[in-house]
Amino acid sequence: MTSTDNAPTRSTATPERRDVVVLGSTGSIGTQALDLVRAHPERFRVVGLTAGGSQPELFAQQVEEFAPAISGLGEEASVEAAAHPCDVVLNGVTGAVGLRPTLAALDAGNTLALANKESLIMGGPLVLDRAAPGQIVPVDSEHSALAQCLRAGTDAEVRRLVLTASGGPFRGRTRAELAEVTPQQAMAHPTWDMGPVITINSATLVNKGLEVIEAHLLFGIPFDRIEVVVHPTSVVHSMVEFVDGSTLAQASPPTMMIPIALGLAWPDRVPDAAPTVDWTQAQTWEFFPLDEEAFPAVALARAAGLKGGTAPAVYNAANEVCVEAFRTGRLAFTDIVDRVGDVLAAHDVRSGGTLSVDDVLAADAWAREMTTTLVPA
Repeated sequence: MTSTDNAPTRSTATPERRDVVVLGSTGSIGTQALDLVRAHPERFRVVGLTAGGSQPELFAQQVEEFAPAISGLGEEASVEAAAHPCDVVLNGVTGAVGLRPTLAALDAGNTLALANKESLIMGGPLVLDRAAPGQIVPVDSEHSALAQCLRAGTDAEVRRLVLTASGGPFRGRTRAELAEVTPQQAMAHPTWDMGPVITINSATLVNKGLEVIEAHLLFGIPFDRIEVVVHPTSVVHSMVEFVDGSTLAQASPPTMMIPIALGLAWPDRVPDAAPTVDWTQAQTWEFFPLDEEAFPAVALARAAGLKGGTAPAVYNAANEVCVEAFRTGRLAFTDIVDRVGDVLAAHDVRSGGTLSVDDVLAADAWAREMTTTLVPA
C-alpha cells in the first residue's frame, strides 16, 4: 500500500474463497468481520480465531460456530495464529499487543488486513521492512478511503492527503470547557460505535494523531502534506487532493463494514457489504478546521512522527496508560494529552540505525513506567 504507481489489478473472474484468520475476534472489528463472513460464505472461510480473553463465552461460541483450524486466547495465541497458512490475517487486536502478531503475519507471507494501527505506528520502519509491496491493507476507515482514492492517480499526481475527523463528542468546546468532562461523556461518540479505548482516543483526537502517522507510513507522503479536517457527520471518510486541483473523496454512511470487506477481499469489492448513501434525501456535508488549541493531540503526533524512531511508540504507550487512568477517574480529560507530551519530552529517542523488536518494546515499557509515575495512583 506504499505506492500508488502500481495500482492493484482487479479480477473480472469470480473471486476464489479466501481463508481468513481473525485476531481480536470478540472486539468491534472482529465481530463485524465475522458478520461479513456469515453473509458471504462463498467468499470467506475462517481458519483461525484469537481474542484477548475478556469475553470467553462469546469466544467459545465463535469457535464452535466456525470450527477454525487454530484458535486461542492471549497474545501468544495471536502470534501463532497470525503465522498460520492463510490468505489474509485481520489484525483487530487493540493496542501495543498487536505488534508481534503483525510481524508474524508479515514474516509468514500472509496478507495483513490491518486494523491495529498501533503496531504499524510503534514499529514504523521495522514493520515496513518486513512487508512486501501490497502486503499491508489498511482497515481504518480513513486509510481505506485514501487507498481507494489513490487508485485514481500516480504518486507524482498526489498533492496531499486529507484525513477527516468527526471531532468527537466535544467538537466546538474550548480547552477550559474540556477540563471537567467525564469518561461517560467521552464514551458518547456521535457517529461511531467502537471499543472504549478508541472511543476515548477519538474524543481527545489522539486517534487522529495516530492516523496521521499511519498515513505517512502507509503511503509515503510527508507529514506536511497530510491534513486533518473536521467533518461531523462522518460520511466522507477521507480525501486525496491531486496536483491539477481535483479532490477525490470516498463516502458512505458511518460503517466499518466497507473497510473490513476491502481488507479481506482487496483489491476486489464485496457486493452489498454495507448500505449506500441515500441520495433521495436532502443532506449537507460540513467541514471545519481543526482547533489545535483545544485538541493538541494531532500536532503532538506530528512532532512524534517527525522525530521518528521510538517516539511514536512512546506516544502510543503513554496515551494507553493515560486513557486507563482517565477511565478510572485518576486523570482529567485534558491531562491525557498533556501527560503524553511530558513523557515524549523526557524520552531519549532511539532513531539511528535499524530498530529491533526489543528496541520498540523497551521504549513501550519505558513510556508506560514513566507515565505511571506522572499519574495519580
